[in-house]
Amino acid sequence: MFRPALFLLAASCGVACSRAERKVSPSIPATPLAYVSDEASGNVAVVDVLHATLVASIPVGKRPRGIKLSPDRSLLYVALSGSPRTGPGVDESKLPPPDRSADGIGVVDIATRKLTRTIPCGQDPETFDIAPDGKTLYVSNAETAELTALELPSGRVLGTAHVGREPEGVTVRADGKYVYVTSRSRPRPGEAGDVPSEQDGEVTALDPRTLVVTAHIPAGPRPRSIVFARDGVTAFVTDEMGAKLTVLDTDAKQPLADIPLHENSPTHTGPRPMGAVLSPDGKLLYVSCGRGGSVAIVDTQSRKQVRSIDGVGDRPWGISLSRDGSMLYTANGPSLDLSITNLATGNIERRVTIGGLPWGIALAD
Repeated sequence: MFRPALFLLAASCGVACSRAERKVSPSIPATPLAYVSDEASGNVAVVDVLHATLVASIPVGKRPRGIKLSPDRSLLYVALSGSPRTGPGVDESKLPPPDRSADGIGVVDIATRKLTRTIPCGQDPETFDIAPDGKTLYVSNAETAELTALELPSGRVLGTAHVGREPEGVTVRADGKYVYVTSRSRPRPGEAGDVPSEQDGEVTALDPRTLVVTAHIPAGPRPRSIVFARDGVTAFVTDEMGAKLTVLDTDAKQPLADIPLHENSPTHTGPRPMGAVLSPDGKLLYVSCGRGGSVAIVDTQSRKQVRSIDGVGDRPWGISLSRDGSMLYTANGPSLDLSITNLATGNIERRVTIGGLPWGIALAD
């Protein structure tokens, strides 16, 4: 049985010990905080995950989705989009026109919790990643099938590159040699370029300095995100419509294997892999399963799913782990909340109501 008092005592002790070892720096918060993008309200929610409380709400702009902290944790970057929100069954012909003035990367000062600027970066930015040296930000432009590179901190556009259709996930390899983008496949000969299929997908590899495409690697249906194993070469791609992961050898530029995902308590949609995060020791991969309402846990060595945590929330997408790997956090859109799961027990111990449509998570602990 979960005992809140014992949990808070243990968690407080763990945080205190961790901070003693790290010799607290000004950029590390006194208590772990989760920054959650709320696609519907135009805000970023600030959650004290130790006490499971909403402590602030930061207005940032339209449709905040992708979200990351700067390497020094002094700034928070948020992808903002003026494109109207769509979803399954939505008649796009009845949607309002896009507000292109709202597109950009919002920059939030962590200390003041205020939006300081919005950097233009092309149409409909969804997700992004930051180069290891913190000097360049790479963002996917879903509506124009492009990747845009921004110089930081100036915000100058360094260039753009054409990638696959409806690009989403962006990941820079740890050695900084390549940047990868998930998308639906490019049009085939004789195929209409504006009619993408849910049943194909690829990962585009680019040279981050020149933005020259170096490879188009096949992936599963509707790839959403990419996470690297600790070897820095093996990548795991979440394939939403395929209910699986595609394993890539990024040096060989080819797929190695598929990892089917399942739920212990099956839903009518089945697992819909969206986001993923690697455990601190690199042995496990945690995958948010969208409309399946679960998190799949995958052994990275055997490349098999070993466990499913069901019922974490409605359409979990954004996912993050505590620094010590003991607590899991998911942003759950339709259930309007952030779930806090104890991985030792597999129990969802707390839910924090965010409102709107929680989408992504950046964790500062």
